[in-house]
Amino acid sequence: MRDVAIIGAAQIPVGEHWEQSLRDLASDAIKRLRDEVGSALVDQVEAAYIGNTYGVSISSQAQLGALIAGDLLGGIEAFTIEAGEASGGAALRMGYLAVASGAVESALVMGVEKSTDMIGTARTRARAVTLDADYEAVHGLTLTASAAMLMRRYMHEFGVDLGAFENFSINAHLNGSSNPNAMFRNKIKPGAFAKAPMVAEPVSLFDGAPDGDGAAAVLLTSAERAGDLVGQPVRIAASAAATDTLALQDRIDPLYLRAVQASFDRALVQAHIGRDQIDLFELHDAFTILAALTLEAAGFAERGQGW
Repeated sequence: MRDVAIIGAAQIPVGEHWEQSLRDLASDAIKRLRDEVGSALVDQVEAAYIGNTYGVSISSQAQLGALIAGDLLGGIEAFTIEAGEASGGAALRMGYLAVASGAVESALVMGVEKSTDMIGTARTRARAVTLDADYEAVHGLTLTASAAMLMRRYMHEFGVDLGAFENFSINAHLNGSSNPNAMFRNKIKPGAFAKAPMVAEPVSLFDGAPDGDGAAAVLLTSAERAGDLVGQPVRIAASAAATDTLALQDRIDPLYLRAVQASFDRALVQAHIGRDQIDLFELHDAFTILAALTLEAAGFAERGQGW
């Protein structure tokens, strides 16, 4: 396996893009990527991996790989990658493996999602396709309700009150305030978290990320080749993945994210580094409870101390 590097990246601002379809969002991201690295490098791409979760359930559109490659990338081999809310990361891993193995010299990886074409219960139902249909969604469970059950159990098991999760929301808004691509760029003050309306108790409005539309794309090639193409390629030091059971009730301990622990440990071994050498750790925090559980499973905090 050879080293892989990112030689270009582009993103459109996340928001409510009522006037744009999934195809339009993807087209905009690729246009920005061409502006970033030049059309010549994009035209040399041999494969595309498109991460998407709700294309079918919300936009009635499958086959995004073929749709985007046929329209915008000259008909190269292309695949839609779906792994729930990890679809973008999964697409990046597929592109990484394709380049690392030598199967292709360069690959385009994209994450694209459009959530605002539905509202209310219709959107909630459409997003529930990522749950276990036989044992969870059929009973009306939603993603927010799943987070609420985890959060309530965490608070009970470790004696934590709701205010312990406040800093996750404050930090997320602070980061968004300086990000031109963020959907919301307002800061929240200490105390606002406690006053937020409940969505699925104890999960409040400030515990969950908003639904939005957006797209981002990166260009991958071998690290050896990357230095000749751009001035500052970003080498991918490691890539790893793992899977736990889908349904919460099937997990040995719902409050311990085994897949996070397994994949993170593998990545550390691949990169030949320790946790103390990591300067920035970006985690999936669709809900604040997931942020706490991820920090604990990754070994940055003890059980019950991730907040």
